[in-house]
Amino acid sequence: MKRIQQGFTLIELMIVVAIIGILAAIALPAYQDYTVRARVSEGITAAGACKTAVAEYVASNGSMPLDLTASGCQSATTKYVTGLDVASGVITVTMSADPALAGAAGMTITLTPSAVNTANAISDWTCRAQTGYEKYVPGSCRA
Repeated sequence: MKRIQQGFTLIELMIVVAIIGILAAIALPAYQDYTVRARVSEGITAAGACKTAVAEYVASNGSMPLDLTASGCQSATTKYVTGLDVASGVITVTMSADPALAGAAGMTITLTPSAVNTANAISDWTCRAQTGYEKYVPGSCRA
């Protein structure tokens, strides 16, 4: 007589559990870096309004603003951003020490305007993270 198999064997179930465990071990760290990157993007967004103010200053005056006050920016603090500063047109964003930022806590991001063209306009911005923190910045800010 032929015996009909009913269900899975123990070894088949153990192999499936092992595969799921391996996939979870790979996916969790990648997801955690992704969530930190999303929180750091709040700093890039905060600098967006300041980029506009610096560009307007350059268009009006033909030179870079010397400090935060001259640029017309405001240093707004949020849960993940402790400060925003401008020095010679370079915008510096300082991230907070919030534990949710994990390895990115306290890092700084600088946005540097390109050279001013003949029409007194900034054509591009260069975004750089503090050395050692590159993996925590959004893709738009990676070199």
